[in-house]
Amino acid sequence: MEKFTGNKILVLGCSGSGKSTFSRKLAARTGLPLIHLDNIWWRPDQTHITREEFDQKLNEILHDDFWIIDGNYSRTYEERIRACDTIIFLDYSEEVCMDGITRRVGQDRPDIPWTEQHLNPELVKFVHDFHETDRFQLLALIEKYSDKKALIFKIREEAGEWLSQT
Repeated sequence: MEKFTGNKILVLGCSGSGKSTFSRKLAARTGLPLIHLDNIWWRPDQTHITREEFDQKLNEILHDDFWIIDGNYSRTYEERIRACDTIIFLDYSEEVCMDGITRRVGQDRPDIPWTEQHLNPELVKFVHDFHETDRFQLLALIEKYSDKKALIFKIREEAGEWLSQT
């Protein structure tokens, strides 16, 4: 296996796919700074900043030389893909992602500024919709930006194996 050399890495995938866990492990292995987009967008009281504020903060991050960005925010996919050198897409099944969002209820997480106390019906709908729409949008963008290194993992074990060799 060739040595991994990415400096601007996107970790994408459906909610519950394990983007944040994967990103933390990748950051620990590479030493790259990790940005969780949910921590930028959301406030601890579950309100969020404006799109303008989010876009300004994202633009500042994208101009840095080194980063791992974890998060979806589909309206910014293309902007982030243009800025990155590596895309990691955790392309797991809807069932795996539903299990992921169910298991994290009640868990404190560093990637979001509150603890989910129940399974949010909007998040359940998002997981379903992701597999109907966003997934295909992402795959099309990965194809469009074929100059980017793209790693697409279909199962957790495959991603874990890659991480262990990075």
